Amino acid sequence: MLTFVGLGLYDERSVTIEGRDAISDADRVFAEFYTSRLVGTDLETLEAFHDTDIEVRDRAGVEQDPEPVLDAAQGDNVVFLTAGDTMVSTTHTDLRIRAEERGIETRIVHGTTAQTAAGSLTGLQNYRFGKATTLPFEKAHGGDGVPDSVVATIEDNRARDLHTLVYLDIKVDDPHWAESDDTYMTADQAAELLAAEFPDQLAVVVARAGSPDPLVAADTLSALAKRDFGDPLHLLVIPAQLHPIEDEALSAIADD
Repeated sequence: MLTFVGLGLYDERSVTIEGRDAISDADRVFAEFYTSRLVGTDLETLEAFHDTDIEVRDRAGVEQDPEPVLDAAQGDNVVFLTAGDTMVSTTHTDLRIRAEERGIETRIVHGTTAQTAAGSLTGLQNYRFGKATTLPFEKAHGGDGVPDSVVATIEDNRARDLHTLVYLDIKVDDPHWAESDDTYMTADQAAELLAAEFPDQLAVVVARAGSPDPLVAADTLSALAKRDFGDPLHLLVIPAQLHPIEDEALSAIADD
């Protein structure tokens, strides 16, 4: 049995009760933290909270060498942990497909996602979000500024009057990324990059969703580029034309 458990957004307490029960019942527990991180905790605290040993796999250990996880799940009750909701990343879908092909029963225990939290914290209506995109570090995509694909996603959503959720780059367990480089793209860095394409565009920053002190701030991209939003994780929303309720919400919540 292979159970995928989403740990939620922030720390060891963000997991659901169902997820905590699944971890407690497991014979072995694996995890990956390269697609996202629980920035409010660390591995030692997570293990102590769940009273279990957690075997962390890097990107290669999940995508190129999943056999230890699959072999364990062939005969034991195995849990695979991720931040957020476990099936948001195609990496986890691929692992589930491999398990099913080997006749291993799989199960999913969902966790809170950044996407749903963005709507909840900002007051922007969830059904008005279009296709999401990820803004990479310039060094990561080998070019200058914002990739054409990111610009196209924002413009396509705006043409359909839909909000765009912009995930910000995270570099963990990347052999091509020097330790001296920033690991987490910040909202001000992202706003500076996007302002070159959309200088007067309203944007909304969401910082530390799921934590005791989340921050929501709305302004033009050019203005947001000059602010410091504190500790990660950050994301940006590029809103469509605001519904009156959304407009009121941003004015009340985000100091718009």
